[in-house]
Amino acid sequence: MVAGSVVEECKSTVALGRLWKAGILDVHNLMPRLAPEHISSVEIGGGDGGVGTIKKFNFTDAVKLPANFVKDRVDVLDNEKHVFKYSVVEGGLLGVRLKSYSFDHKFEAASDGSTVGKVILEYETLDDTDLSEEEKGLLMGAVLGMMKAVEGFLLANPDAYA
Repeated sequence: MVAGSVVEECKSTVALGRLWKAGILDVHNLMPRLAPEHISSVEIGGGDGGVGTIKKFNFTDAVKLPANFVKDRVDVLDNEKHVFKYSVVEGGLLGVRLKSYSFDHKFEAASDGSTVGKVILEYETLDDTDLSEEEKGLLMGAVLGMMKAVEGFLLANPDAYA
């Protein structure tokens, strides 16, 4: 088994509060609308949105993963520090290529009113080979792509999540 991590930093011109509300707290409602070509639906399998909540993201045939869904469990949701962490508990590359993987999002307001974010992917492979750059890109690209879709929506709809 190989344990590893990938860190990506990103910046958005959208204010922290709006990005947090839309991209973290309401992402399950937004993503099927913003990316219907990739996400057909999102189901809440228990919980109130906080720690312990299970969210199942169902993919369309356009998403080329071994499973046609990813089921996440919310591990940390800190609305004051703007920290969100979740673990994949079923689907995606779990059980196929990875023993475990999780994502940690941390957001801060910049002095100019924009938002600076950091996304950390932590994983453990099933075998003794590390993830390829393509596999890392697939996992991080999906998460960062969702955030970019939310940012685009918020920029186009300045009154949304205000």
